[in-house]
Amino acid sequence: MAYGQKNLIFAKYGPYWRNIRKLCTVHLLSSHKINSFQSMRKQQVQLLIDSLKREAHDRIVVDLSAKITSLNANLTCLMVFGKKYMDEDLDKRGFKAVVQDVVHLAATPNLGDFFPFLGVIDLQGLTRKLKDLSKVFDEFLEKIIDEHVQSHDQKQTKDFVDTMMEIMQSGEAEFQFDRRHIKAILLDMLMAAMDTSATSVEWILTELLRHPNVMKKLQKELDEVVGIERMVEESDLENLKYLDMVVKEGLRLHSVVPIMHHEAMEDCVVDGFHIQKGSRIMINCYAVQRDPNVWPEPEKFFPERFVGSSVDIRGRDFQLLPFGSGRRSCPGMQLGVTIVRLVVAQLVHCFDWEIPNGMQPLDLEIDEQFGLVTCKEKPLMAIPTYRLKEDANTLQM
Repeated sequence: MAYGQKNLIFAKYGPYWRNIRKLCTVHLLSSHKINSFQSMRKQQVQLLIDSLKREAHDRIVVDLSAKITSLNANLTCLMVFGKKYMDEDLDKRGFKAVVQDVVHLAATPNLGDFFPFLGVIDLQGLTRKLKDLSKVFDEFLEKIIDEHVQSHDQKQTKDFVDTMMEIMQSGEAEFQFDRRHIKAILLDMLMAAMDTSATSVEWILTELLRHPNVMKKLQKELDEVVGIERMVEESDLENLKYLDMVVKEGLRLHSVVPIMHHEAMEDCVVDGFHIQKGSRIMINCYAVQRDPNVWPEPEKFFPERFVGSSVDIRGRDFQLLPFGSGRRSCPGMQLGVTIVRLVVAQLVHCFDWEIPNGMQPLDLEIDEQFGLVTCKEKPLMAIPTYRLKEDANTLQM
C-alpha cells in the first residue's frame, strides 16, 4: 500500500526520504500553498454553519461528530483531489468506510512483527486484507490521475494532484518521480488528514461542553476580537490567544495519535538501556502529555495552564508532542492547526451549545475508541442555538 516505501511515512531515512519530504513541504504544505485554499475552506465552513443554523431554528439534536467528519473529508478531498467524493466513488462499502478500514488495519497489532515466523502464515489475515484494500485504493488513485490528465480546466488554485503532475512532467524533482510516487504521496495525505483534524475538533468541543465556563470565556474573547456582526476569518486567528490555549490543552489532554512509531537507525544506549539497530521504538505520547511530574492535575482540562508558558506544539518541548518531533515530525502541522482553530472558533462563535436530555456537563462521556487515531467511542450530540446577528451568517469571500 506504501508503493514499495515510496511514500513519506514509511520511507527509510536517507536521500530519497529527504527529497520526498522537501517536495511535500515546499510544493504541497508550504504557507503559500495552504493559503491558496483559504477561499475553499471559507466556503465549506459556511455550508456547515448554514446547515447548523437551519437545525438550530428547529431545535434539532445534531450529530456534531458526523458534521465535523464530513467537513474535514470534504476539505481534504477538495485540497488533495480538487473535488468531493461521494461514498460510491471509491467502493461499494463507501468512501469513509474504506478509509476507516485502512486506519483500523494500520493500528491492529501484527503477530508477525513480534514472531517473524508467523508472518508467512498470516494468521490474522492482515496481509490479505491489506492487499484487497491496496487494490481498491490503487484503482481509485489511478482514476483520479487519469481524470486530471484528461481535464483541460484552467484552475485558479491547483490541487495536490495538479501540482505533482506538473512536477512529474517538468522533471523538476531531484529524483525519479512517476505515477507510483504520486499515488504514494496522495495516500499519505489522505490517510493523515482524514481523521486527525476532525478528531481534534471533536475532543476540544467535547471538553468545552463539559466545561461551560471555558466555553463562555472563549466566546467572550471571540466577541471582543471579532464581534457578533460577522463570522471569524482566518486572519482573526492570530489575535485569539485564549483559543490558542484551548486548542493546545485539547491536543495535550487527548492525544489524537497516542503512540508514535519509530525505528532505531543504529545501536545506541538510552538511560542505560541498549537499543539494537532496527528495533521498533514506540513513544507513548498519551502518557507523556499526562505525566503528573510535568503537568499539575494532568487529567483536568485547564487551558489557563498555558498562560505565560513558552511551551508550543512544534515538537521543541518534549512534554507536548501532538505532531511529533525532529525529522519525522508531521509536515502538515500548520495546515492541521489552522483547520482545528478555524472550525472550533466558528462553532463556538456562531452557536451556543446545549447537551441533550438534561445531561449534566461532566456526565458527557469521554470514552475512547481503539484505532490509529483515538476517537470518541460515542458520537458527540448537542443542540445548537444561533448567537450572532441574523445578517452575520455570511463569510467574506
